[in-house]
Amino acid sequence: MNLVVLQNWLDNASFAILFLTMLVYWGGAAFPNLPYLAALGTAGMAIANLCMATLLGARWIEAGYFPLSNLYESLFFLTWGITTVHLIAESSSRSRLVGVVTSPVAMSIAAFATLTLPSQMQLSEPLVPALKSNWLMMHVSVMMLSYSALMVGALLAIAFLIVTRGQNIQLQGSSVGTGGYRSNGYRLHKAAELISQPPAPSAENNGFARFESSSNGNANANTAVLNLVTTSEPQTVASAEPLSPQRLSLAETLDNISYRIIGLGFPLLTIGIIAGGVWANEAWGSYWSWDPKETWALITWLVFAAYLHARITRGWQGRSPAILASTGFVVVWVCYLGVNLLGKGLHSYGWFF
Repeated sequence: MNLVVLQNWLDNASFAILFLTMLVYWGGAAFPNLPYLAALGTAGMAIANLCMATLLGARWIEAGYFPLSNLYESLFFLTWGITTVHLIAESSSRSRLVGVVTSPVAMSIAAFATLTLPSQMQLSEPLVPALKSNWLMMHVSVMMLSYSALMVGALLAIAFLIVTRGQNIQLQGSSVGTGGYRSNGYRLHKAAELISQPPAPSAENNGFARFESSSNGNANANTAVLNLVTTSEPQTVASAEPLSPQRLSLAETLDNISYRIIGLGFPLLTIGIIAGGVWANEAWGSYWSWDPKETWALITWLVFAAYLHARITRGWQGRSPAILASTGFVVVWVCYLGVNLLGKGLHSYGWFF
């Protein structure tokens, strides 16, 4: 089969599969009692990932160089990276909500590459002399994988804010370092235990109060209950309606997996920036020239460095780091696409200006 025809078929197939996968994930969120939808969504993501990997492989064989030389190729490589990180995150979290937020982004990128880019920008062209280097694979591929991981982590942070309705809640054990383990303020206890009078719940404990209980000797009691303590005192503005245990569990899962995925993407970003500096010195005689792309890569690095610093050393959890990670989602897009299309520099594609 002609490799060009195969590529045209695969890029359209990838978009169509991602679109259907997005509908499956959204349907699964709307109708959670249909368990087969989760498996169907995962299968759709895996098939789309395989289609894009085959597309990039065919592109590599046809052009004779690693397919990351133009915007079309980098968009599909980014989408392949997002679907790969999605499969890792979904396998770790066992939550279908991951696909609810990642599938629309992956589908939109594939649609932009397939349907919006001019056909001239989709063609393989001979590499310019500066790109004829082994650093093309090392630098660009690592940067694209870091963008994929950081985007998925930021999307999960946005999902966390949606699930918690923007409330500042306490979480357990998703950070390491000072203050990294906190109590949700609720616990399971046996029905036969005697419960002492609990204190009034605080807003920080999500509306649940911790019980101090003593057993009455019935060690064989096997019924566990979760008590929600209410108070007759007037609630302040900070004490919003408490979240259900199910929402709290989902919020903890999203916060934890978001932190871990960003923790994966940040070292990749660091390695990619260092490799880019070495390549720049080899190609242009300078490690750093304050090109718009380089400047925004540094801004992206600082944003996620601040996020990880707050999580590890200060024990931040919940709303504040999620807002910072959500800001990082916008910064990554500006770094990856904004300066390439709108700015003028060594990394610009020059489509708009």
